[in-house]
Amino acid sequence: MSEASVLFEVKNQVGLIRLNRPKVLNSLNAEMVDLLNQQLQKWKDNTDISVVCISGEGTKGLCAGGDMRSLYDLRDSTVLDLARNFFSTEYQMDLLIHQYPKPVVVNMDGIVMGGGVGLSVGATYRIVTEKTKWAMPEMNIGFFPDVGGSYFLNQMPGAVGRYLALTSGIIKAADVMYAGAADYYMASEDWDRLTIDITSTDWKSKEVEDEMNRLLKRYSQAIDIKSSNLATVQEKINQHFSHQTMEDIIASLQSDANHDEWANETLNTLLTKSPTSLKVTLRQLQEGEKKSLVECFKMEFILGMNFMSLPDFYEGVRAVLVDKDRSPKWDPSRFEDISEEDVLAFFTWDKDDNLLTKFDTFA
Repeated sequence: MSEASVLFEVKNQVGLIRLNRPKVLNSLNAEMVDLLNQQLQKWKDNTDISVVCISGEGTKGLCAGGDMRSLYDLRDSTVLDLARNFFSTEYQMDLLIHQYPKPVVVNMDGIVMGGGVGLSVGATYRIVTEKTKWAMPEMNIGFFPDVGGSYFLNQMPGAVGRYLALTSGIIKAADVMYAGAADYYMASEDWDRLTIDITSTDWKSKEVEDEMNRLLKRYSQAIDIKSSNLATVQEKINQHFSHQTMEDIIASLQSDANHDEWANETLNTLLTKSPTSLKVTLRQLQEGEKKSLVECFKMEFILGMNFMSLPDFYEGVRAVLVDKDRSPKWDPSRFEDISEEDVLAFFTWDKDDNLLTKFDTFA
């Protein structure tokens, strides 16, 4: 019998969650998000649970994202049914973590990307290590930064959120903390000892927040976020990524590319991405500035369903996850061939889908 894709355990008022697909970097499939959502709902109102801890099995990371290959494999048949179930359940799970009434501790050791960011960014205590590799890599596959990206990317300093979304840049611990997506830095090897301390605590007799901060401070280490890579290029990021169109962002980078290596590398990175995904994502982040967290997730559900009809998404998954040639052929391949109407069409969903109303329970 195969092992469960998610492992749940209760020790001394602590709910332990371990993603258990290490061979695929704990990527989230429909079964996993359903199991996670159900268990978090049960523990939310269980007076015998005081703290929840989330980690990933194996040595490579918490979670590499959603299982987009499964959507690709059903592209000619039932992809809309799978997408409707997967996105709605995953986003409700992410929302639940943001609004959870009990402390949630997440070990962001190793790879934390896409759906892994969705699992961690809304937690109460977010721990990074020397192995952390954080990214919203959706632009690499012709998709968009979902799992609440419309909201949390806009909370980052200046235009950092736009930069990370549009480039799919991979950042490490100091940058993750600088961006506001993590709270504590500790050595990877200390997670097991921290977990033992958490599960050995008599939470019924403790002030949970005070005790958790005390435990985390025991294991946390100082890290200089002011010298992080993002901090050193913050002015450049603001200069180039504060523009309101992709054409202007590209032109801004081009103006500095001949004498600025960072601008040149960033420009070349953007030019490898799907023009449609870039334009839709920029509009998504602009819309997210005006929306609540719940409204952002509702918008992302609509976007996700519409992206299931975008050829660039399947071409991106093919190039990165199937054939792995890393040479996608985007269509259209030029920004000028994508109209305003084309972009706006991604933000409307004409199906009578009552799943959208489920997000209202979080408002």
